[in-house]
Amino acid sequence: MSIRIHEIYIKATPEAIWQAITSPEWTAKFGYRLPAHYDLKPGGHFSHRASAKMLQFGMPETVVDGEVLEANPPHKLVQTYRWLFTEQNKAEGYTRLTYEITPTHAGFCRLVVTHDQSNAPGMAAATIQPYNEQGGGGWTWVLSDLKSLLETGHSMSAQ
Repeated sequence: MSIRIHEIYIKATPEAIWQAITSPEWTAKFGYRLPAHYDLKPGGHFSHRASAKMLQFGMPETVVDGEVLEANPPHKLVQTYRWLFTEQNKAEGYTRLTYEITPTHAGFCRLVVTHDQSNAPGMAAATIQPYNEQGGGGWTWVLSDLKSLLETGHSMSAQ
């Protein structure tokens, strides 16, 4: 079994964090900069669209997909999550991803991301990788970039 729990503290409201995680306008600004599209209700569809550069490399138009299992804005989102980059990624099937946003009395929020990758060894290996110059980076990098964007208005790689 491979369940990874990532925890970060962000000086932002639960609403701002929720918006950054679930709206294409925000998801296009941090991490891999891929717009996320959600139908935020149980059974709703989720997807990330490929960037122009990804399309040039022959990747599919939709590179990540899944289903919303639970949406309790702005505190909890549970969904399935599957990579579609390659046939091998696709064959690993869906994983389970949970975002939990908890405000603190100190004026910041705790964001816990739990990713159950029990049947997806390729994804499990890739999502724990540190940032690298070839464009890779796991959850730690993505969440650090989200934190930077929300707290400063700039992602870590902003020009």
